[in-house]
Amino acid sequence: MRFSIQREVLLKPLSQVVGVVERRQTLPVLANLLVSVTSEGVSFTATDLEVEMVARTVAEDLDPGDVTVPARKLFDICRALPDGAKVDVRQAAERVTVSAGRSRFTLSTLPASEFPQIENIDLIERLTLSEGSLKELIDRTAFAMAQQDVRYYLNGTLLDLQESTLRCVATDGHRLALCEAALETPTKTKRQVILPRKGVIELQRLLDAGGDGTVELELGRNHLRVRRGDFVFTSKLIDGRFPDYEAVIPIGADKILTLPRDALRSALQRVSILTNEKYRGVKLEVSPGKLQVVAHNPEQEEAVEQLEVDTHVDGLAVGFNVNYLLDALGALRGGDVMLCLRDGNSSCLVRDVDNERSRHVIMPLRL
Repeated sequence: MRFSIQREVLLKPLSQVVGVVERRQTLPVLANLLVSVTSEGVSFTATDLEVEMVARTVAEDLDPGDVTVPARKLFDICRALPDGAKVDVRQAAERVTVSAGRSRFTLSTLPASEFPQIENIDLIERLTLSEGSLKELIDRTAFAMAQQDVRYYLNGTLLDLQESTLRCVATDGHRLALCEAALETPTKTKRQVILPRKGVIELQRLLDAGGDGTVELELGRNHLRVRRGDFVFTSKLIDGRFPDYEAVIPIGADKILTLPRDALRSALQRVSILTNEKYRGVKLEVSPGKLQVVAHNPEQEEAVEQLEVDTHVDGLAVGFNVNYLLDALGALRGGDVMLCLRDGNSSCLVRDVDNERSRHVIMPLRL
């Protein structure tokens, strides 16, 4: 096995796959990358048995073969080499030598036959959408995923396929984020799958927000595969039933406040300085044309911000976790936002004024 490649060209696929490799592994081979050289180029594969990532690139002086090498060592060596260096990688017996200029590194290997790979995913549906759309769906919802919740089905993001649209939904039981995008080619299938947290984070890292190309999603019974020109990403799915998220979106929330998103974010950031560090609660007090944001802490300190809003609501007061409000506002893109409430004990629906593609629901706090 041998190939030669420019350092910058090699660094791109290595940076795409190395995030999958866990620092602590159950099997020694999981600390390695599978390097496969064919007449067409080089591919690098990483897996943790839940997520698999394959990145491909072109190279020169190709001598076909397969071997596994320590992932982070190879990545760190490549990163430390000078710009423009030509890297020569070759295998000799049970060692791989990485050479560039006057530098030479000899790495241990493990047989390629020991490397676990996900083969067939039992394909049910194939979708195509723009890379930017998929990136937006994940960016606007991923922050609401639960972390290590005993309700394991919340430790990920729901992909809800509904004929002409694809929805991403995430919730930790205290807030919910939803975003949807139109599919380029409508499908007859209705299907829900839950992508685990690590898979969501890796996709978020790999996708380009400004990407004008398309990605292909392959939905299987137990796996999701995402294909782009230079990589193939595969993740196992969470075997569980996601809660009925549509039942969480408040109905009849007729008490509506409209105000500039940036002004509300700035006010919340300022009052959050004096919130209780444990509960992070702020109270929203609404009167006609005015919103007052109040925070207290155990030291009897107080922060008050007044904002002009478009509303006729009077005498409404409700508390929320300020971090959840800030996260929701950070995921929206419009200049003006709407806060939709029903009463002092209801959840709050937060969305852009000009579109409903992205919606956020935040449960109230008792203050």
